[in-house]
Amino acid sequence: MSPTVTPFGSRSTAAEVLEGVELGGRRMIVTGGSSGLGAETVRALAAAGAQVTVATRSPAAARSLAAEFPEVRVAALDLADPASVRAFCLAWRGPLDCLVANAGVMMLPGRQVNAQGWELQLATNYLGHFALALGLRGALERAERPRVVTVSSGAQLRAGFDFEDPQFEQHPYDPFAAYAQSKTASVLLAVGIGRRWAEYGITANACAPGWIHTNLTRHLDAATMQAFGAMDAQGNLLTPDHYKTPAQGAATTVLLAASPLVEGVSGCYFEDNQQAEVVDGGSEVMAGVARWSIDPVAADRLWSYALPFVG
Repeated sequence: MSPTVTPFGSRSTAAEVLEGVELGGRRMIVTGGSSGLGAETVRALAAAGAQVTVATRSPAAARSLAAEFPEVRVAALDLADPASVRAFCLAWRGPLDCLVANAGVMMLPGRQVNAQGWELQLATNYLGHFALALGLRGALERAERPRVVTVSSGAQLRAGFDFEDPQFEQHPYDPFAAYAQSKTASVLLAVGIGRRWAEYGITANACAPGWIHTNLTRHLDAATMQAFGAMDAQGNLLTPDHYKTPAQGAATTVLLAASPLVEGVSGCYFEDNQQAEVVDGGSEVMAGVARWSIDPVAADRLWSYALPFVG
């Protein structure tokens, strides 16, 4: 099958991608939708008429969005807490047209675990979203042409999922390796859903927003930010040419969540509003989706690995 091609590029904004798209009556969830890329995603979807629920650990932070758009709702959700995920799913009523798995944490400087002992980046970025998708599958089934979008990262090019030591119990903790494998897992989640839930009419795709200044980078030290070209020697933020605005970063997410241009597309990875080329991952590769990130065998194995988190 030929890759999906759209008329949008790296500088397209979320509003431009949804221009002319009418989402009235559509119900969507955006995790981590109270700030940064999540908030821009919520704004674009709500402006197009969707009823959007912001699922966040900090409901108070989403009050301004709810005040801006009458169709925006706010609900508490801690993805790293299985009980919180179960409560959110049990409270949901009616069909769900799209789940946007956007929330995440990046490069925690030290190894942290949740109450059940799961490494926190893995628990937040992948396991919580896995449990959320499973808990909401019935609601997705009741919608017409339902979709799941997992927000990954170009970091998936750097590391496959380490099934031998995924929680850094045997080897020293590496903040970037933990983040990278969690984002590989995010793509594998979309692949797994695409394979397993096609019979229910559910499609799933993953995307990379690109380089953007958001709260996600709050754990990065100055040396790392300087290596990215995003900070000068005095600690001032810089915006290199390859960086996007939050509105540009959210464009690929809303493309997958709501654009008719990707209707029926599933199990794929998009960047800069285009379906990405499949490549061999590695430290020098700057674009595309790594073969390990879309490996169906790894997707099935990861699915089984994540089931104990659901409980």
